[in-house]
Amino acid sequence: MGLVKKFMTVGGATLGSRVFGFARETLMAAALGTGPMADVFYAAFRFPNLFRRLFAEGAFNAAFVPLFAKEIEANGVDGAKRFSEEVFGVLFTVLLLITIVMELSMPLLVQWVIAPGFSDDPVKYSLTVRLAAVMFPYLMCMSLTAMLSGMLNSLHHFFAAAIAPVFLNILMIGALLWALYTGADPAMTAWYLSWSVLAAGVLQMAVVYAGVRHAGIKLSFKFPRFTPNVKRLLVLAVPAAVTGGITQINQLIGQAIASGKEGAIAALQYADRIYQLPLGVVGVAVGVVLLPELARALKAGHMKEAGNIQNRSMEFVLFLTLPAAAALWVLSDEIIRVLYERGAFTQENTTVVAAILAIYGIGLPGFVMIKALQPGFYAREDTRTPMRFTGISVVINSALAISLFPILAERGIAIAEAAAGWINTVLLFITLHRRGHLTWEWALFTRTLRLMIAAAIMAVMLVYLSDYWSAWLAPDASLLHQLTALGGLVAIAMVVYFGVAFAIGGADIGMLRRNLRRKPKA
Repeated sequence: MGLVKKFMTVGGATLGSRVFGFARETLMAAALGTGPMADVFYAAFRFPNLFRRLFAEGAFNAAFVPLFAKEIEANGVDGAKRFSEEVFGVLFTVLLLITIVMELSMPLLVQWVIAPGFSDDPVKYSLTVRLAAVMFPYLMCMSLTAMLSGMLNSLHHFFAAAIAPVFLNILMIGALLWALYTGADPAMTAWYLSWSVLAAGVLQMAVVYAGVRHAGIKLSFKFPRFTPNVKRLLVLAVPAAVTGGITQINQLIGQAIASGKEGAIAALQYADRIYQLPLGVVGVAVGVVLLPELARALKAGHMKEAGNIQNRSMEFVLFLTLPAAAALWVLSDEIIRVLYERGAFTQENTTVVAAILAIYGIGLPGFVMIKALQPGFYAREDTRTPMRFTGISVVINSALAISLFPILAERGIAIAEAAAGWINTVLLFITLHRRGHLTWEWALFTRTLRLMIAAAIMAVMLVYLSDYWSAWLAPDASLLHQLTALGGLVAIAMVVYFGVAFAIGGADIGMLRRNLRRKPKA
């Protein structure tokens, strides 16, 4: 299977999850708006999400996959199975201990880390503690799911791991529909959502475990032992965990600062959900596929192949994210209005969330490029360098967020996150190039400039058309008219962008065809 086909497999499954995510957020906006219960739920949910990124996706996509790939190359599937069982025993035990400690410490964590601004409101504080306690075991389920997903990705079975997240959105949608059907108040709705998150964690783990069994590996639980392989994993995983959770770390910092203003946390979350669509579909797909591909090419000594995989991945990222960034900047008001503005979500909410989304659009290519550049370090078992760059970006994000929030409110936090993401991208790119791990291609550079021109032309067209169709996109227009107009804008934008990109040489049909057919070297 070619590289782009693998991206499309993971991206397609992720797209399905994100579509359900939009449905979920639309129901959330109608049920809770940006009111206090929305703040409470999102604050409580952010914490297990942070640890999921730190201990699960970041650590295991960065540390486990290269070591698992090495075991496959050296000792076959049987050796990889033994290594997985060693890791599973240690991981399960560590996660169980972390969960117990965090559950007991939840009141202090909410007061000092999750939402310091809630301390003056006993009702919001108490409910946040209880909701976070219900949802925190989600971390344990998702960390084990991440390990099983890493196994599947290394074995070139991508779909099961990519489709598993859809079940979180399905169960949360079910909880929201039940709450709306029964007329539950916002506090009870938040309770329903919290229990659905925990149930989804168990279901996702079961789905991925079934995928591993289908791939021919039956894991058995072994008493935890710190073998040399496990020790090597931990050495790589600790810095990778910090690095992999950079976005969540920055968002947690932003959330702590935003908790001082009612509605700010929810506004950031609603905008985050929109830009997570291209970030997830493109960034997650590239990160998931690229790491095992690079790792296996390097372990087999195919350096030229590894360099080509890295550059083609960057090309793919820019090809799809530059137009998405331009569209989010130009159409932020229209997107938020059509998707969210109903029920408890007002026109004033639209203005605030749209401003945040436009800023996230500027940061989008940087956020996605991080996903394409970090595997260049992880595949070489270097997790410390990205961790150092993560530390720099966190400091920058914190300083900017603290400085800008009193002036620009939620927009200041979004600016801080976007700036930190771009700085991280630049540091990763320069370092890979200096080490000789990233081959400079003038053809890639000139194609990128052409893609930027195509995106700019598309943006100008969107400005004109959105003004021309303003009556259909107005707040008082019917939902059908709004959806039709927004869908038309997106469709025309795609035609214009891809048409101009291919016409001026920003993309090439032959290049895409070669990547679709490319076979990994034996």
